[in-house]
Amino acid sequence: MSIEVPTYTADQVRDAERPLLDAGVPLMQRAAGALSEVVRAELGTMASGGAAPSWRALEPTVPGAPHEQRPRILVLAGGGDNGGDALYAAAGLTDVADVDVVLIGDRFHEAAFTAAIGAGARRIELVEAEHGGDAYAVVVDGVVGIGASRDARLRGAARDAVSSFLADAEEAERMPRIVAVDIPSGLHPDTGAADDAVLAASVTVTFGAVKAGLVTGRGPDLAGEIVLVDIGLTDALASAEPVGTATVSRVVTRR
Repeated sequence: MSIEVPTYTADQVRDAERPLLDAGVPLMQRAAGALSEVVRAELGTMASGGAAPSWRALEPTVPGAPHEQRPRILVLAGGGDNGGDALYAAAGLTDVADVDVVLIGDRFHEAAFTAAIGAGARRIELVEAEHGGDAYAVVVDGVVGIGASRDARLRGAARDAVSSFLADAEEAERMPRIVAVDIPSGLHPDTGAADDAVLAASVTVTFGAVKAGLVTGRGPDLAGEIVLVDIGLTDALASAEPVGTATVSRVVTRR
């Protein structure tokens, strides 16, 4: 199934979000809930297809239960709202998977991190993730979002983390399923420009509206399947002029 939807710039989406955020609307929690739902679906598809690790049905389980083989998820969380979305989603996945969290840089969303750890996620360092990278079924890319719209190329700790992960995956000859949070980190949200330090997504879960960069430039090669999450921006975007159109696999509504 495919659905055609309009695309917007990062500024248009931020302008639509601002009055809702000022009013206290929990946009991050809506986004994280849908992100968690998509990751669960990814795990379920992999389990039923038999092409990935040999875990059984993805019913809620108790971490560490005997004779239980649970899938493993790695969450790469940066310091912005994108990282907060990923961390809140991590909190919603610990009943079906063992979730490891790597914080990229010194800043992070404290409330979301507390929620993730409180739910049973485990904080690890990047080197631990690299050494055990071939054990992860899904990696959630929450390193950088649309805030880096002037020059989206990764820098500093974010670039080091993504480059190191890519090198490790190449050496292991196995890339786990990558679920991008809103947009693949390092992809320009408006132009689709990107260099080589980008985790090409299997699925991009984009919030509020499809960003133009997902379907222009290198976007089509890096975004994978696009899932649009309706978090309540429809009215706010009504006065904005779309900059193009995109085809998404489905629309998830979280209100």
